[in-house]
Amino acid sequence: MTQGHRRDPIPCRADHSRFVQRIRRRYENELTCLPPGTPDRASMLSCLQELQGRRLSGPAALRVLRQLVMERLAVIDCEAAAPLSEVTRAVTELAELALDFACRLAFADLDALHGAPMTESGQRAQLWVIGMGKLGARELNVSSDIDLIYVYDQDGETAGNSEGRNRISHHEYFAKAVKHIHNTVGETTEHGQVFRVDLALRPNGNSGPPAVSLGALEEYFLVQGREWERFAWLKSRVIAPAASIADGSASALRGAVLPFVFRRYLDYNVFDSLRSLHRQIRDHAAKRAAGNPGRANDVKLSRGGIREIEFTVQLLQVVRGGQFPELRTRPTLDALQRLCKASLMPTETAEALAQAYVFLRRVEHRIQYLDDQQTHLMPTRDDDLTWIAASMGYPDLCAFLRDFDTHRETVAHEFDKLLGGPSNGGCNGKGCQGGNGRSAVQDLQGVLAQLPEAFAAKVAQWCEHPRVLALREDARVRLARLVERTGAWLEDGRVSETAALRLADWIEPLLRRESYLALLQERPSVHERLLRLLGAAKWPARYLQRHPGVIDELAGRQLLDERFDPDQFERDLEDRRDALRSTGEDDEEELLNLLRRAHHAEVFRTLARDLEGVLTVEQVADDLSALADAVLRVTARWCWDRLKNRHRERPAFAIIGYGKLGGKELGYGSDLDIVFVYEDEHDSAAETYAAFVRKLINWLTVKTGEGDLFEIDTALRPNGNSGLLVSTFNAFENYQRGRGSNTAWTWEHQAMTRARFVMGHAPLQPRFDDIREAVIAAERDRLALQQEIVAMRERVRQAHPVRNGVFDVKHSPGGMVDVEFAVQYLVLSESCRYPQLRANSGNINLLQRAEAAGLLPSGVGEAAASAYRQLRQIQHRARLDEAPTQVDPTTVAESAQAVLALWQHVLGPSRASDRT
Repeated sequence: MTQGHRRDPIPCRADHSRFVQRIRRRYENELTCLPPGTPDRASMLSCLQELQGRRLSGPAALRVLRQLVMERLAVIDCEAAAPLSEVTRAVTELAELALDFACRLAFADLDALHGAPMTESGQRAQLWVIGMGKLGARELNVSSDIDLIYVYDQDGETAGNSEGRNRISHHEYFAKAVKHIHNTVGETTEHGQVFRVDLALRPNGNSGPPAVSLGALEEYFLVQGREWERFAWLKSRVIAPAASIADGSASALRGAVLPFVFRRYLDYNVFDSLRSLHRQIRDHAAKRAAGNPGRANDVKLSRGGIREIEFTVQLLQVVRGGQFPELRTRPTLDALQRLCKASLMPTETAEALAQAYVFLRRVEHRIQYLDDQQTHLMPTRDDDLTWIAASMGYPDLCAFLRDFDTHRETVAHEFDKLLGGPSNGGCNGKGCQGGNGRSAVQDLQGVLAQLPEAFAAKVAQWCEHPRVLALREDARVRLARLVERTGAWLEDGRVSETAALRLADWIEPLLRRESYLALLQERPSVHERLLRLLGAAKWPARYLQRHPGVIDELAGRQLLDERFDPDQFERDLEDRRDALRSTGEDDEEELLNLLRRAHHAEVFRTLARDLEGVLTVEQVADDLSALADAVLRVTARWCWDRLKNRHRERPAFAIIGYGKLGGKELGYGSDLDIVFVYEDEHDSAAETYAAFVRKLINWLTVKTGEGDLFEIDTALRPNGNSGLLVSTFNAFENYQRGRGSNTAWTWEHQAMTRARFVMGHAPLQPRFDDIREAVIAAERDRLALQQEIVAMRERVRQAHPVRNGVFDVKHSPGGMVDVEFAVQYLVLSESCRYPQLRANSGNINLLQRAEAAGLLPSGVGEAAASAYRQLRQIQHRARLDEAPTQVDPTTVAESAQAVLALWQHVLGPSRASDRT
């Protein structure tokens, strides 16, 4: 994403800046101390040492260094169009260097007076200087103050001075350290100051202690932490002392900060909080501008300013960052890229906001270069404005102001689109009662008369429901608004009463998770789409009750326009694991939950597309099967990475899929029929792969707080449930090919017709394909095979009796099982002569191939294929609505006859009297 948005520089001198003029006059002899080029930590440290060599004290040298750095930045920025990132990085590194210097100086002085602060284990207690906002994100502007919070790791007492005296508590020691550091960095002297320091963001603000213990910070987050503070802590970073960062001790802070900023569930409650905070900022800016119209052109706080870009980005990060750790980044431009990659923001929007951000930040810097003032107001002097325009590469002031206004309008539009809705969520329909001063319970009671009878009865129960009464008033207001909006849509005929009742059943157990109410309130489109899905079938409602967090997928722009992309799915999961690893959160439980959330979200996306009629039954099965394949690949990689005593980088292992997985015909909630094989000559291979497969099955089946992934069936492995859980590839091959006394049964060869190599060690795939082809293409006694398959079909029929007067789309004569057995017979009996039947291409395609090869009379294969498709559709819809798969025989008579004709030709006679 853009770092530039710069025009070609027009000749422009930095010395228009009054600040640059002052520095050059005051420090003419010191300017050469700073090495040429963009200042970085090394060059600044070199300059600091040289200044100290000129008999300046450490604090004085820091102040002079700051002046020299700012003069250099004005030159490279205004005269050479330096990228924004170079400027902000240099200012940030100056702050880091200064604070590390100040910490070392403070500790040395205080240790001499009171001794070092020691823990019970005999280690030195740590003080962490936490940079907030732009300092934490490495985005400091050239005349920025720095927002700091001081945290120390443990309470205790200092060791005392050289005489063992003057012991003080850690609380007192670090309070003195904070004051000492402020004197070094923030006090104004003849050389100015290094940075203005603001501690107002610390717990309890200006009334709180200057430094708090880690334990006190955790308690504050838990008991008193406010929503707006989560946005402040989003960009927090330990910036000093450098030693604490280098030795990793500062990472202990993450355990307190991350759960406070990023909640486990999608968190739409923050919308109102940020909306309120922004309203206060805009109101304050408006009041300041009332007596001075020039203040309306504040590049930071006015409408369309820098703050609105930051709020837009941070809001999406805080809402989603709990479940999507790849969004947890501090810099604004990087966050925009990640939001775009996660499909949370259109590419063109992210690019436009990035360009506006760079433009406004560069304008902000030029405003501050003028007089070294912490201001964001456009100057009123014409010569200053003309200089800013020229230094930005514009030929005249008018062209600059046009772009200035365009960028601000873009930002304001996107911000209002995200946060501009009414704070009560609105009703978006007739009969809304908002803003009438009544309580939310009264609002619920007041809308009952407008609701259909059954829905009204349900809502009436809520008026005295303990969960509703236990809600905060603002949450009850949200609930009332949702009921009003639903009632208005019911009246307009946009949704059904069945959908409204299922919505009520879905919401009721989730009332304490107020973020779901907030999501539906903030996103009317999600509310309406949810109602449509709930009204379409019963199974989606049950799925949503088990996995409520997936409803946020309804807000995605791409939901109905895209199909499942396994490569992107795997990349996203790896990005999330990398993000968790970077913060030390990639423990087994978190990875299990990560897999489950991703899988549930994709199942729900497919379900939504299915119910909206975007996908056919075959496409649903394709996508669910591809999803299962991807989950197996990722889970196997992650399990192997975490396996103790593994002896190679990647396992020489494979998963063979059978049944619905093998045939790519998975449905919602299908279990996975799989067989595990390996080929590895290592001495401990058998034990290693057995442990690996046990771990893999556990990862797939164990229930966590996010649910499970799949039920796993391994009964098709060699020797079934009495066989080894994972076999060598040679043992699998010998079993399937009938080598030796231990060989596969006919029904296992039937299963092989739908088997496929799902994932694993690449060299094993062609070998498996050879085994499968050898098995299904072997010469067979047709009559014996026919008798065995008919006998197997009879056993299945007896195990699934069907009552008279109904037709079971799967098990009745003329049902789906008849098609499947007939196809398996054709494949096993004819593949030796007709290679086109060997492909695992699905029953419909194989029937068409058999007819094309002359194995079926003209029209029989096509008719059976069409019948099978219709029966699958009926079964699919019935399962979605949790309805029986037995239907009126007259509704499927034509399809049943087509299947019976297939059966009679392939495995007949039909013996209709025995098969009814």
